[in-house]
Amino acid sequence: MSDYFASTSRSVRDPAVSIFEITPDDATDLQHITTALNVASPGTVRVTTLEGDVSDVTIHPGHAMPLRVRRVWRTGTTATGIRGLT
Repeated sequence: MSDYFASTSRSVRDPAVSIFEITPDDATDLQHITTALNVASPGTVRVTTLEGDVSDVTIHPGHAMPLRVRRVWRTGTTATGIRGLT
């Protein structure tokens, strides 16, 4: 299979090329900074952004919320099935 875009440089505006499961944790940053979050069930997700802001966001299933996130907190998070897109 060929990838027509393999020789181009990526931008944060580009579509995600990988997805990983996120287990909310109050003490540990994610292994990868996200470009977006997705959830299986609706709810609140408490995040620390790339710039260090801590905030609660409401995310609905089927929607990729464009957020550069470095931590997803267990405390304050009610959504489940959280995925990080990079």
